[in-house]
Amino acid sequence: MPAETSKSIYNVPNLLTSIRLVLAIAVIVLIPLAMYVPALIVFLVAVSTDWIDGYWARKYGQVTKLGRIFDPFVDKIIICGSFIALVEIRDSGVAAWMAIVVVARELLVTSLRGMIEGSGGDFSAKSLGKWKMVLQCAAVVAVLLVLIAQPAAPWLKWTSLGLLWAAVGLTVYSGYDYAWAAAKMMQDSPDASTPPKDGV
Repeated sequence: MPAETSKSIYNVPNLLTSIRLVLAIAVIVLIPLAMYVPALIVFLVAVSTDWIDGYWARKYGQVTKLGRIFDPFVDKIIICGSFIALVEIRDSGVAAWMAIVVVARELLVTSLRGMIEGSGGDFSAKSLGKWKMVLQCAAVVAVLLVLIAQPAAPWLKWTSLGLLWAAVGLTVYSGYDYAWAAAKMMQDSPDASTPPKDGV
């Protein structure tokens, strides 16, 4: 079925996204309370359902304008909220500047997408952004495992640290790639109608 065939916002994909938003808020609340096991479980459930709503929307033609805005918004709440919550946790390894980088990148992406798609362009998520999301989720999971396993084994600490740096590095690179693609689109096409080489 083609996308955008559903006019109603009351459908399964948007319901799943709403549930994911509640789960994201729960994670943000659980981490400062040092309830790391429940936080990990809820986080895993939240991120694992992310692909389900997208798959369902495409398969059954239930892609809506609300869903295209709501779904990435919830993704940002999950990731940004988790990084911010982990900053204040001792031994998490998440520095304040890492959370700032993650949040700043998402603000940049959201602003550019709103500007370009508002002009009729298409700035949908592509592979680079999806890998960025995968690395960020893996980093959060690894950090929570370190906190759960205190005192954590050295290999787990190093794995967590490596995933954190990899996630931050790809976050910076994808933000740069996104900004470069947006600048090229605006330069080459005043109406921003040409899709970028890569997305969120």
